[in-house]
Amino acid sequence: MGVARTPREAWIEQGLQTLATSGVEAVRVEVLAKSLGVTKGGFYGYFGDRDALLEAMLDAWEGECVDDVLDRVQRESDPRDRIVLAGRLTLSSERLLALDLAIRDWARRDESVFARLQRVDNRRMELLRKMIGTFCSDPDEVEARSLLAFCLAIGNQFLAADHEGRTRDEVRARASAIVLDR
Repeated sequence: MGVARTPREAWIEQGLQTLATSGVEAVRVEVLAKSLGVTKGGFYGYFGDRDALLEAMLDAWEGECVDDVLDRVQRESDPRDRIVLAGRLTLSSERLLALDLAIRDWARRDESVFARLQRVDNRRMELLRKMIGTFCSDPDEVEARSLLAFCLAIGNQFLAADHEGRTRDEVRARASAIVLDR
């Protein structure tokens, strides 16, 4: 009986975890093999090189943070609830938030990753435009509200300010209510 191979998905998932915690520079075949408790030989049965793994990681990230989220969001009937759910599924998930931030950092130094991030962000913005457009008819206001909603989700991760007697969650909820006209 042969030795079971480490599944391709395990290499990708370990790569994503390493990216989220340590950055793209730490995503190395030797490091991943050690983390998985295997030799690096099995890696080359799935990937020609590190770049092929990085591309597969980006594919997996995009599928999880956009395609899977859009599938789940479509089940909600209220457009405002769709927006809130999409934000919760992508940027409130500790795993996906860490990946999103790591990929944004990586995109600052890699044009192809920037192009991928731009495609993902454009898909996210399109969902916001579509949903906000159901209760707001002015195209300029739809665009502004969409940008504000996205900036609230992304920028909230970087803000360290106090909120004078309010919790961060209270202020974020109020800001969301303003953007969503609730």
